Amino acid sequence: MSIPFSNTQYRIPQGFGNLLEGLTREILREQPENIPAFAAAYFENLLEEREKTNFDPAEWGSKVDDRFYNNHAFKEQEPSEKCAEQKKSQAPMKDGETTVTAVDSFEEEKEKEEFAALKIQAAFRGHKAREEVKKMKTDNDQNENTE
Repeated sequence: MSIPFSNTQYRIPQGFGNLLEGLTREILREQPENIPAFAAAYFENLLEEREKTNFDPAEWGSKVDDRFYNNHAFKEQEPSEKCAEQKKSQAPMKDGETTVTAVDSFEEEKEKEEFAALKIQAAFRGHKAREEVKKMKTDNDQNENTE
């Protein structure tokens, strides 16, 4: 029962929202007659899959949410992640073979995006400058015609 005009807010545990979203998606997809029984079977199936693969969608979803909403927390973890990735990349390789870590590809992608934004901004500013020059020329032509 909810209390009108109450300032009480409940904290949803991390990962719980993702679990409910997954359940909701499957309910909408399957359209079961008995939703509680379907939910019980869904969570049993999810538990079995988690035990087999050691992949927890709730934990993964909470990490994604943290990354999206609290990006500063991951800045502290980046150096240790980089060290781990560098250790992986130091494995013996064949001649001519190179490895690209996720951090390197992320930084490359970010640089590409920044370059693209810079290019778009430069093109737009050039367009605006050309418009101003055209306007100045037409104003000068009109002033010369009136004299």
